[in-house]
Parts: sequence; structure tokens; C-alpha cells
Amino acid sequence: MAQQYYADATADPESLLPASMDTSAPGVSTGNYAQYIDEHGGVPEGNGDYAKELEEERRTQLEQVPDDVKRFIVAFHQAIVGNDSAQISSMYEGGWNRLTAQYYADSEWPEAELLSGLVGGDQVFLTLYRELYFRHVYAKLEPNVNDRFESYENICELFNLLLNSDEPIALDLPIQWLWDMLDEFVYQFQSFTAWRAEISKKTEDEKALLAENPQIWSCYSVLNVLYSLVQRSRINEQLAAERAGESAERVAEIAGAYGAKPLYRNLGYFSLICLLRVHVLIGDPTLALQTLVNVELSSEALFTKITACHISTYYHVGFAYMTLGRFHDAIRSFVSALIYFNRMKSFHTRSYQYGSISRQCDRMYALLAISTTLAPGPVDEGTMSAMREKYGEQLTAMQRGGEDALPVYRDLYLSAAPKFLSPIAPPYENEDHLQAWAAEESTIDPHTRHADVFLAGVKASLAAPTMRSFLKLYTSIDAAKLASFLDEDEDAVLEKMMNLKTASRTYGCKEGSLLDGERLNVGNLDFTINNDAVSVAETTINKRFAGYFIRNAEHAQRVLETIRSAPLPITRPGQANAVTADAKQGQRGAAGARQPPRTGAPAKTGGSPWAR
Repeated sequence: MAQQYYADATADPESLLPASMDTSAPGVSTGNYAQYIDEHGGVPEGNGDYAKELEEERRTQLEQVPDDVKRFIVAFHQAIVGNDSAQISSMYEGGWNRLTAQYYADSEWPEAELLSGLVGGDQVFLTLYRELYFRHVYAKLEPNVNDRFESYENICELFNLLLNSDEPIALDLPIQWLWDMLDEFVYQFQSFTAWRAEISKKTEDEKALLAENPQIWSCYSVLNVLYSLVQRSRINEQLAAERAGESAERVAEIAGAYGAKPLYRNLGYFSLICLLRVHVLIGDPTLALQTLVNVELSSEALFTKITACHISTYYHVGFAYMTLGRFHDAIRSFVSALIYFNRMKSFHTRSYQYGSISRQCDRMYALLAISTTLAPGPVDEGTMSAMREKYGEQLTAMQRGGEDALPVYRDLYLSAAPKFLSPIAPPYENEDHLQAWAAEESTIDPHTRHADVFLAGVKASLAAPTMRSFLKLYTSIDAAKLASFLDEDEDAVLEKMMNLKTASRTYGCKEGSLLDGERLNVGNLDFTINNDAVSVAETTINKRFAGYFIRNAEHAQRVLETIRSAPLPITRPGQANAVTADAKQGQRGAAGARQPPRTGAPAKTGGSPWAR
């Protein structure tokens, strides 16, 4: 039986409300909260004047909290206590964001200790509330050093509760919240690591704190949490059994007491996606792809249920393939995510996450432009058109090749690649070592270092577009003649041709895990060299027009349905006669304007000459 952390979970939800609160009447007073604190929150530890002053201060601060927020907190607590998934989801995605925009757009939510009395001191709920509190601070405000430390301690408290309990926790949270929780966990780790690396901006107090707490947001701690969630849920074993066609009973047996609970299964599944992201951030693309060995990238996978998770998964998978030089697989990953987003974006324009999702898709377009230049191949026409619209000038410059293209590659890569981080913290505990580290800070920036490594491979392929364009003109040509056209040495031309040959051969994943694959010829141009004679064979792919007509036919159908579903204009009863009279007057005026003038008739003043 699942462990029950809520003593009143089976009680009537109304009994959890203050006696004087009437939530059925919106806008009315929410009751005597000072009395409610006395009854449920108790007096702070300690005695004397200090305790009374602290209690009085909390009462004063609580009175300043809007009534809508107080009602929301109490109702939110009820929903979580009762494991009401639908209500939790509605309040999490709707109510929280609405109240944030209304009251806390540029300020913090009330601290959890201030609201403790409203929820009877429920520590599980308060821990979940703090997770939302710190997420809001990171999203809307600038977190200070205390926020960074306290958010880490709070999330560790939450995960320790989930992982170290003797029995599974009886808690049912929507998958959107679970994904956002883990995604924010990785984001705050990334943010803290970047902040910690800025040695020159640290005060002496901040340096002392970092020296005393090296475990705060350490790479080991973050990976330990994610791998612990994977292990506790046995998600890899579950996914492997499902792919092997095992029965539901057998999968449940493999999952165990924890993995059978949706809370733990979903946390374990999303931890795999976050491990993919973390390993990409620290520069290990092979291990990043290996973490998804049991995750099937299909339209039926769990990560496709959440748009942000869907886009993030394909973005990091595609980037890992790019880093490994498997541009064909990278293109396929990017195109798959971009097609999905373009089809579904009309349904997400009002989502609070639409902005971040759209920005990540823009980065994928930039990475797609790099990949298609280095490994040309067929790409969906709609995606290609959108990519040219966003990065047309850069795409043209890269396709032209030459040394002038290298800065374009660098700019696109730096803007579209994830913000890499170093898993090693600066040595704040030793001032001499810290000064030496700071002196080398500009040369060891992980983002710049990864860009240099990637561009070293790109530099060898800069001549490929020019070489490809010349070879397309011939079916056979002598190497010396080709060298004369390019004004280069024959050996240098042969070297560039071999680079082009190597670039056109890559690994491609067809089935199995993401790291499996076989050699593919991804270009439409092939050639052989025999005794300095170059024989060229080009494969021509007929352009397909079916997709163009299908997309435009679907667009025309949507326009027609919109016109048909539009309401007819309704005229008020008092306006009907006026509208009819205006229409008739307009018709008479138009008829008079069209009537040809008559000649020879005398003009009379004061009436029509044709009146009888």
C-alpha cells in the first residue's frame, strides 16, 4: 500500500478550509486568517517578545496577500491532497499563470512559510509550492545567491522524499508538471553553473559561500538525482520489456512497487530525456544518445504528449548527431520536430511555453541550415521553404563555400547550439588557484571550445560546394584540367575531392538504437578516380509536386470551412427599415448616375423638366 503523507487526505475537503471562508462567493472576504494561523499554524518556535513580533509580522504580511491568492492556495492544496488530477492540471496550467500575470508579474509570490497556516503546515505541499515559487523567480526575476541555494535545497528535499521513502508516495501529479519540474531542475543547474563560472563578478561573501558548499548544484549531484529516479522507477527495464512485446502483467511485475505508480514511471521516463540534455551540455553526445537506448522515437511515445518535451528531445538528439558528424540523422531529427511544430503551433499560440518552444525551433532551423549545407540531401519542401525564409542569406553564403563562409558557420553555431557548461567548478577554496583559473577563463569557455572543435571539421569541407559545382558540369574530366580551372595544385585538388567523398559517406540509423547505423551515400553526386581520370555520376531526383498540391488543397479546405462556420451578420429589428431604405436610395442614386443625358429639352428652375 502506498505511503500516505497527508493525514487528512480522506477527509472532507471543506473541513480543510477555515471556518469563516466561503469559496462559493468570488470576491468576498476570505475570513479571519490570523485566527486560522493560531489554530493551524501555531506559534513560531521560541518565546518572548521575538516570537510575538515574528507572529505579528506574518499576520500583517498575510493580510496583504490578495484574497484570490489565498483561495487559490487552499483549493490547490485540497486538489493535491485528494489527488484530483484534472483539478490539479487546471489550477497548475491555468490558475497559477493567471494569478502570476495579475499579481506577481514583476515580484515574488508569497513565501511558503507565510502560507503554511493556510494548508495546515503540510510540508509536502509546501515543498511543491516552493518549486513553483523558485521557478517563477528564475523565469520573471533575477535570482540572487540565496534563491539559488534555497532552490537547490528544496528540490533535493522533494527528491529525497520520493526516493528514500519506504513505500511509494501517494501523490498524483499531471505529466506536464512532472516534465516542467525536471526540465526546470536541469535549467537551474545550467544557470547556476554559468553564474558560478563568472569569477570576476563574485563578491567576497559569494566566494566564501561557494567555497564552503561545493556540492551545491554540482554535476555529480544532478546526475545522481536523475539516475536515481531512473533506477527507482526501473523505467529502462519497463521500456525494454514493452519493446520485446511482454504482457502488461509481466511489465508491471518488472516495474515493481515504485515503477508501477504513474508518478515514478513518468519521473523516470522524463529523467531519461533530461539525461540526454545534461550529457549534451557537458559534451558527451555518445552517452547522451545511449541514455535513450530503450526510448522509441515515434509518434506514440510518451514525450510526444508534451510539446516542450517533444521539441527538446528532437533538438538534443539532432544536435548530438551533428556533433558526431552524422548529419543525415541530424537532418531527420530536426525535420521531424519542425514538421510537428508547424502543424501544431496554431494550437499552442496561447500557451505560456509557446515563446520558449518557438525559440528552440528557430535554433533547429539554424542547425538544419548547417547540416543540409555539409550533407546535402532531400528535405521536406515546406521545412526547406521556412528555413530559407529565416536564414536565406546565411544559407547562400554557406553553400557558396570558401573562407568567407566560416564566420557564417560560427555565428549560426554559437547562436543555435546549447549553452555548454563545464562540469568542473572553479577552485573557490584556494585563492591562488582561483586567480590562475580566472586568468584562463576566456580561453576555457566551454561554448567557444565546442565551437572551435566543430568548426575544425567544417573547415576541411569549405571547398566541397565549389568542387561539387564543377564536377556536376562533367561526366569525365582529367584531374589536371580540373586543377587548372580551380587555379590550384593537382595534389591539393585530389585532397579536396577525397574530403568531398568522405563527406558524402556517413552513418545513418535505420533500425535499432540511436547509435546503430550503416554506411550511407547521402549525396546525389558520386565519382571515381582512376589514373588521374575523374568519372562523375549524378543521380537526379525527380521533383515531387504531390506534397505541394496536398498542402494547398488542405489550406483551401480550411479556408472554406472557416467561411462556412462564420456567423451570418445579424441586423437589429430597429435597423432593418433604415438599412432597406438606405439600400433603395443607393440603388436610385446608382440608376440616376447611369442614365444618359437628354439633349434639346429646356431647363426649368424649380422642378424636373420631365414632370407631367
